[in-house]
Amino acid sequence: MLADFFDTVGTMTATAAEAGLLDEDGSPPGAQRILNRGLARGGRRRCRVGVLQHLVRRVGGRHREGARTGLASVVTGALFLLATFLAPLVAIIPNEAAAPALVVVGFLMMTQVRGIDWDDYSIAIPAFLTIILMPFTYSITAGIGAGFLSYVVLRTVRGRAREVHR
Repeated sequence: MLADFFDTVGTMTATAAEAGLLDEDGSPPGAQRILNRGLARGGRRRCRVGVLQHLVRRVGGRHREGARTGLASVVTGALFLLATFLAPLVAIIPNEAAAPALVVVGFLMMTQVRGIDWDDYSIAIPAFLTIILMPFTYSITAGIGAGFLSYVVLRTVRGRAREVHR
């Protein structure tokens, strides 16, 4: 459950950051409402779908030009239908062929670290532990857990425990 929750929150935050939708605190707008609505409707799968639907709608709302006649939806549907017939070709491609795409995705994910305050050790060390421990432990939960715990410990040690709730 924790891995799915962190995956959902990470997807929501990263997508909102790339779309330029984060508020002044660096949070996606309505994040609490999105997560509560998704969980109230019956669990993690619906929560993830609800988050992604909300963000896609928000991103789509920023660019209101075009696609008003419904033709774009028809073309998209036709292309998805065509893709179902081409799906057996995907099985021929070895898993290793996805490596370049994963490198690009990893690069795009790393562009978000520029927003980390590297001068404040009580922020930089938890961020570093989170980034490093995920691939080394093969666990998103372990990386994020280490980041959360180290953040709380470092903030408390530095006398800034009241800032932990953020």
